[in-house]
Amino acid sequence: MKRITWVVAVGAALAVLAGPAVFAQAAGTTAAATPANSQQEKMKTCNADAKSKSLAGDERKAYMKTCLSDQPAAPAKTNSQQEKMKSCNAEATSKGLKGADRKSFMSTCLKGSGSAASK
Repeated sequence: MKRITWVVAVGAALAVLAGPAVFAQAAGTTAAATPANSQQEKMKTCNADAKSKSLAGDERKAYMKTCLSDQPAAPAKTNSQQEKMKSCNAEATSKGLKGADRKSFMSTCLKGSGSAASK
């Protein structure tokens, strides 16, 4: 008697779990054949863009948030920390600064607005 109950219970569980897949196949549709909705397509596109731009961490998170929102992307900061570092470094190199002088100049330059901080 216990064996029959167990077989019936297993059969019922299989029917519940496999039922939707069987009905979907019978109707001629599968999960792979269903077209992705617009949010999925957007996610796919944004992921591909982020990967091609080699974004990681917080930069990727910010990019994905902007990309997935319906609002247009905000223009990039005109003077980000990385751009400041590049311009200050180039200016220090062009002035031939080394050692403590370079360190002092870089500190002042990065706190200020690039070449305006060089006096």
